[in-house]
Amino acid sequence: MPIIQVQVLEGRSDEQIKGLIEDITGAAVDNLEVRPEQVRVIVTEVADTKWGAGGLTMKEIKQKREL
Repeated sequence: MPIIQVQVLEGRSDEQIKGLIEDITGAAVDNLEVRPEQVRVIVTEVADTKWGAGGLTMKEIKQKREL
């Protein structure tokens, strides 16, 4: 039984997360030869102040892009 964990930045709609879960499940079924009901997908949303790249939080990166 595959368990797939995904982290995304907060702000996606429930529909987007549902679509992501469906697509990941489909990929696991196609590639791992398992049934859909065997696949577990855990989506964790992370605040943009808790996710960083290059020494900056994603919030800071977004703010710089707006300038």
